[in-house]
Amino acid sequence: MAQRAGGPGAGRRGYRRRPDDREFAGGDRGDEQALRQELRAAHGASYGRYKSLRGRWSFPGFTLEVQRVQPDPYAPASRCEVRVAEPVAGFPEQLWGEPVRARALAGYLVRAAHRRLRDSRLRVDAGRQQVLDRSACQVVGGEVVLRLGIDLPGRGRTIDGRQAERALCDELPGVVETALRWATADQARVREFVASVEDTDALRRQLPELGLIAFVADGAMLPRRSGVDERPLSDGVPFESPESMRAAVELPNRGRVTGMGVPEGITLIVGGGFHGKSTLLRALEFGVYDHVPGDGRELVACREDTVKIRAEDGRRVHRVDVSPFVSHLPTGADTTDFSTDNASGSTSQAAAIVEAVEAGAKVLLVDEDTAATNLMIRDARMQALVAKSAEPLTPFVDLIRPLHAAHGVSTVLVMGGSGDYMDVADQVVMLDAYRAHDVTARAKQLAAQPTGRHSEAESFPPVRHRVVDQRSIPTERPKVRARGVDALTLGESTVELRGVEQVVDPAQVTGIGLALVSLARRGVLDGERTVAEVLEAFAADVAERGVAAVDDRYVGDFAVPRRFELAAALNRLRVLRVSGFRG
Repeated sequence: MAQRAGGPGAGRRGYRRRPDDREFAGGDRGDEQALRQELRAAHGASYGRYKSLRGRWSFPGFTLEVQRVQPDPYAPASRCEVRVAEPVAGFPEQLWGEPVRARALAGYLVRAAHRRLRDSRLRVDAGRQQVLDRSACQVVGGEVVLRLGIDLPGRGRTIDGRQAERALCDELPGVVETALRWATADQARVREFVASVEDTDALRRQLPELGLIAFVADGAMLPRRSGVDERPLSDGVPFESPESMRAAVELPNRGRVTGMGVPEGITLIVGGGFHGKSTLLRALEFGVYDHVPGDGRELVACREDTVKIRAEDGRRVHRVDVSPFVSHLPTGADTTDFSTDNASGSTSQAAAIVEAVEAGAKVLLVDEDTAATNLMIRDARMQALVAKSAEPLTPFVDLIRPLHAAHGVSTVLVMGGSGDYMDVADQVVMLDAYRAHDVTARAKQLAAQPTGRHSEAESFPPVRHRVVDQRSIPTERPKVRARGVDALTLGESTVELRGVEQVVDPAQVTGIGLALVSLARRGVLDGERTVAEVLEAFAADVAERGVAAVDDRYVGDFAVPRRFELAAALNRLRVLRVSGFRG
């Protein structure tokens, strides 16, 4: 799997709350000149005097609030917030009047601020190719809110007031003037950015009514430059849909766009090694997110309820009904209520599928390269050699259609080593030198020839919905810290997320931790609601309140996570306790 890089200061900040009004000693402190005088007076003083900066400072056109001050030069960065009122920011209401446009505009502005601060002590969490809902920048009612970190400068243990003055009183106003105002913005680029994100969002929303689970636009550039560089490959082969699968969509800004429509059901992606199968699946995997203009994947979209599945040796599984895949164990353990602290590849993948369906997934993405072979297939010769009574595993090839029939879950599967999946596929796409071909008819001809293999399952049972003990989540000011995109520190626990491949940004990891704590603290995760009900409540709260639904007082950087990554983290929490089942 490609290495996933972090953003500025990723993983450094623990869970810290903004002080409430009784604790907030700063209040309104004065104007820009007063701040300059304070910094000049503090020059050479003990570093602790920086605490005097806490409070709100009024600048021409914006306010600066210093929310948290680091106790020494080596501590996590101080935090501040800039607010530019709507009349000063001046962005037309058509650019922020709808939630998707407000998010897109914030995504543009935070990147513009990041470019302007490239050589500054001030830094802002701008992210990379995906346009996420971030705490770092919000546009609310036309007001622009930018949240930044700053390593307050010092010389040893004393204050460098001159450097601090330069950052806060010279560089910061320059950022506001050049990056956060419509009058000075590159207005054509702003409109292009907002329109692009709006089109992707509209495309994704259309998919269910079109009977599609995914769409890949003609001309999309899917390959990336490298495993650590998400930018598009400059000399890659543009995607072109097979004619038989070409669909057309109408988008708010681009108008009519054509591309490959992936219908509901079972889609098999085949082809030789290094011909682009996994590249296509990877693009679909990130099609749940909007991308910046120029990324190449702006019009690659998957339904929002799409989840990537993989095997994950060693993960914890707690009270999951894996009986559709594991009928019995030599130990006699109950597979309808299965737990282990060290899952095998097959049991971890079985649990991941059941957990995804429990969380509400309607599309699964699977790549044979990261799947457990013995859970994926049992061919005719193995069936003849090892009787079903001696084999506890039921392979996915026999459950993929019952899963769709009983639960409406479609699957897109990359497969280069087993032709048995042709028996269950609705459509087969072959990648040849990075070009897609519809080979469904030929695959069905081959599938009509008997192999001697027989199916080992006819149905997929109802999901047993779990109820989580609320005491599983610490609520008394627990430490929340992202370790890149691979792990979350939550209180005294470490949640391994390396196998949750749709996490793309450390800010999402922080958001996952904050959301779990908030759900427990606010009584949403109350020991009575099922996991699915908790996730539904979270999604509804996000739709209503945005980033505030994750945490409305945290002063660090985070992004709003999807419900599915939130569920994945909960399921991998090693102190998770399930108190019972419903349904």
